[in-house]
Amino acid sequence: MKTIGLLGGMSWESTITYYEILNKTIVEKLGGYHSAKIMMYNVDFAELEENMSTGNWAGNAKILSEAAKRLENAGADYIVIATNTMHKLVPDIEKNISIPILHIADTTAEKIKEDGLTKVGFLGTKFSMTQDFLHERFRKAGLEVMIPDEADIELVNEIIFDELCLGKVLESSQEEYQRIIAYMKDRGAQCVILGCTEIGMLITAADSVLPVYDTTLIHAREAALKALED
Repeated sequence: MKTIGLLGGMSWESTITYYEILNKTIVEKLGGYHSAKIMMYNVDFAELEENMSTGNWAGNAKILSEAAKRLENAGADYIVIATNTMHKLVPDIEKNISIPILHIADTTAEKIKEDGLTKVGFLGTKFSMTQDFLHERFRKAGLEVMIPDEADIELVNEIIFDELCLGKVLESSQEEYQRIIAYMKDRGAQCVILGCTEIGMLITAADSVLPVYDTTLIHAREAALKALED
């Protein structure tokens, strides 16, 4: 079994989900007393959030590159970044390590394509919704990406940072997300990507009028399966 280098803490709530899925998937496949071989580096999210707020992406690249290098030096076979937004920095991180990074957009796109869908709604942080670092990979996979309007982009982002990243799950915010998902369905979306690792705290398949593709669940499961590849 390969050793997974889990880069977490962005936020720690979603990293718990990664840890749980990694181990449950290994048990599902191997049974008995098996569990995943994981090395985890948990960053201080406050430092990264401050850098995001001030546009200091170079600072975040340095933090995450150093963390990924520590995981590599400790014996990790590949890196799993337990967040969507920080995949913006994958090219910077890759320059500093020699082991691969399992990309969250690639694993999600592959699953959606397997199900025969092509037009997707996308919810995430403002950075992930308005910039191309995830959308470009989705488009290369043949997916058409739809995002909310400007006002709802701000609302989705505020709920992520002001509530979900602090462990707050409010019914009123769930209703807003449901409204936005319904709006994207009306515009032709065939499914919705939960493109922030915290959104699964608020929205599940049972809460959505569209099929849900939770990047956290998909990414974590594929990370575990990769550990079992020859």
